[in-house]
Amino acid sequence: MRPEAAQPRSRRSIHDEVRVHVRPLYSDLYLEEVVEAMNQLAMGTRLERSGHMVQEHLSTGGKRLRARLALAAGEALGGRRAQSVPWAAACELLHNATLVHDDIQDEDRIRRDQPTVWVRHGVGQAINCGDLLLMLPFRALEMLEATGQQRWLLSAAMARRAEATVRGQSLEMDLIHSPTLANYLRATSGKTGALLALPVEGAAILAGLDASNAAALAAPFLNIGLLFQLQDDVLDLYGDKGRGERGCDLKEGKVSILVVEHLQRRPEDRDWLMQLLAAPRERTSPADIEACSNRFAASGTLDAVLGRILDLVRSCEDDPLLRAVPDLHGIAKDLIALCLQPISHLLRQMPGVAK
Repeated sequence: MRPEAAQPRSRRSIHDEVRVHVRPLYSDLYLEEVVEAMNQLAMGTRLERSGHMVQEHLSTGGKRLRARLALAAGEALGGRRAQSVPWAAACELLHNATLVHDDIQDEDRIRRDQPTVWVRHGVGQAINCGDLLLMLPFRALEMLEATGQQRWLLSAAMARRAEATVRGQSLEMDLIHSPTLANYLRATSGKTGALLALPVEGAAILAGLDASNAAALAAPFLNIGLLFQLQDDVLDLYGDKGRGERGCDLKEGKVSILVVEHLQRRPEDRDWLMQLLAAPRERTSPADIEACSNRFAASGTLDAVLGRILDLVRSCEDDPLLRAVPDLHGIAKDLIALCLQPISHLLRQMPGVAK
């Protein structure tokens, strides 16, 4: 489906005069307007310290996946991309709030190849920055052309998905005490899946669906969130996440899917691996990281996780709810491809995967 010509709320754009022939998720149409909306919200009535920190963090870029998904889903469900700009800004701001707080908790010093907010401004101010980012999505709803009922449903959806994200993050931090697959899946579904389902749920509400049907249509994107987290865990040890070093998850004591899978296969390694995860970050050497990488590969852990990823891909692509909305199904497939691209070099080595 091609987007209709439309005029952003803030100003007329060259986009209003053209139709794009790019698949919706990859299209940059109105993405600039989303970034402008986020920066305006960060500034408020006048730019001060917290707003400056938000703008500085946003300027580091990123894929803008949640914003792109909100724009694309709105288009797939019959709307105009311009109408989705405030909703896309809300979803992207909420996601970035979690990143700022995650970096504090994980003591990550680099994100998107730039110093993190807490490194630049200290932990206290970084908490303020993240807190402001949590509030701004609700201000973005004031910019929407929507009914009062739709704004209420969007507010409720944001609060519910944000709650799931925080609960998931808390569960993830406790995985060190009970690193089971069931606990990992619960944590990841909340922490990562919720904010990939939210853009689609909101787009469905804006398209006129009631709350239950909107949530059902967005549900498959929870699994795409799980898929994204699995590949992210793999990428940390067998690729490049743009965090300045390899094996950050191990250094910060995070129980990744690789850890969970390895302990299922080699329970005798539990003491060794738990001691490594519990060690202070600065005491985890490159040799320790290399030893983990080699053990995970030798035990079949890496291949097993890649197999889980491929199973999730098939499950998402075959989902009947998505197949019932062909344009949204196409967006889901594009999102999956985008998520998997960083580990494509590993997936190509799997049996049955096209080289």
